[in-house]
Amino acid sequence: MPENPSVARTRATELLGTAAVAFSVLYFASDVWEAVQGGFSAPQLWLTLVAEAAIPVVVIGLYLAQRPRIARHAAVAAGAYAYAYVFFTATVVVALVQGTPDYATLSEQLGVWMTVHGAIMLVAGVWFGYAVVRADVLPRWAGVALALGVVAVAATQGAPEGVQLVAAGLRDLGFAGMGAGLLVRLPRAAMRPSS
Repeated sequence: MPENPSVARTRATELLGTAAVAFSVLYFASDVWEAVQGGFSAPQLWLTLVAEAAIPVVVIGLYLAQRPRIARHAAVAAGAYAYAYVFFTATVVVALVQGTPDYATLSEQLGVWMTVHGAIMLVAGVWFGYAVVRADVLPRWAGVALALGVVAVAATQGAPEGVQLVAAGLRDLGFAGMGAGLLVRLPRAAMRPSS
């Protein structure tokens, strides 16, 4: 018997919400690990790689989950944010291959490319956060947290580790909040297979 399309969509939405929460937590855990040990390690970088590799899929999924209420131009913001994280995921691979000791060294190695992609992430993150607030499909506070978080991440480059962790945590909280919003709004009856 074919599966009910609304059940499939709900399962996909549930998977997306769970992924947004889980990968946000993993990403923050990798940042905490890096701060505690004072730089990179291979296991910590592998955790970062897994968490960052999921971000492009999650952000595009979050955009699609809000259609048709989210503005069409938000597709550009989601796409740009996803693109920036494809780049940042690649930087983790560079750090693993080259045995880069810390973020400052990685930034120095990659130079202007880190700055360019950081700027893309900043603009796209604020834009997407704003679109989430305007769409009012997912929790508005999550869109605000994302927007403020990406601004804080950019503003705290070079600040003490604790300050950078708060900034990263705010950004991660934004995506986790969007994922939790998807999970909370799922109709439980629709998740049961039809008879």
